[in-house]
Amino acid sequence: MTDVADPQTEPAPVLRGLPRPKTFDNVEDERLERKQKLAASFRLFGRFGFDEGVAGHITARDPEDPERFWVNPFGMNFKHIKVSDLICVDHNGDVVVGDRPVNGAAFAIHSRVHLARPDVIAAAHSHSIYGKAWSAFRRPLDPLTQDSCAFYGDHAVFDDYTGVVLDLDEGDRIGAALGDGKAAILSNHGNLTVGHTVDEAVYWFITMERSCQAQLQVEAASVNHKPVLIEHEMALHTAGQVGSHNAGFFSFQPLFDWISREEPDLFD
Repeated sequence: MTDVADPQTEPAPVLRGLPRPKTFDNVEDERLERKQKLAASFRLFGRFGFDEGVAGHITARDPEDPERFWVNPFGMNFKHIKVSDLICVDHNGDVVVGDRPVNGAAFAIHSRVHLARPDVIAAAHSHSIYGKAWSAFRRPLDPLTQDSCAFYGDHAVFDDYTGVVLDLDEGDRIGAALGDGKAAILSNHGNLTVGHTVDEAVYWFITMERSCQAQLQVEAASVNHKPVLIEHEMALHTAGQVGSHNAGFFSFQPLFDWISREEPDLFD
């Protein structure tokens, strides 16, 4: 991966003084907030058309037991998910909270990503139309736009498609391919994004989907005119502005506010 600005350094001036992730005095409050953000994220995925049958999953690590994570019940429509529907899965793949099954692919991918990346709180994956279309090229995104620069040098391509991911070894390979980046393009499959908050992981997925859409449209229109890429140094500079943990977190807030007002039953 190309070197990018360290997301742990002082944020870009545009982000100074803006809200950052909360800190909590107890795990119960922290767990509730993660579950609320998770339920809201599924509603957003449903609104944006990221659902495809029973495919797709977003996970949030439990704040008390880092070997457990919260995830959507297998086969439940994203548009219906509420906080009370979320299930908690342990490191063996057993459901320890909830009475519905877990998607085997969700466990195979997310358990190994969480294992490989102790810094990751949340991970998001679905079979969104533009993400899976772009994944067929088995290429990273180009720095075509300001938004796509969030991923410049900070995402990988996993180019070993072997069918539905049910093998933990393949989950390990996905985790290894992801490295320390914020996203991976799973070839002929779709995108995977991660973050230090649910907010961040989900926003990266949404904007990565749109970056794939933009690149597909640019390539379709570039038969006679080659697109002009953002130059390396400027792409790195822009990545430092729009690709930090804080930028991802803050960019999610308007979406959370909107879905919270539109669908308040998600908090039930």
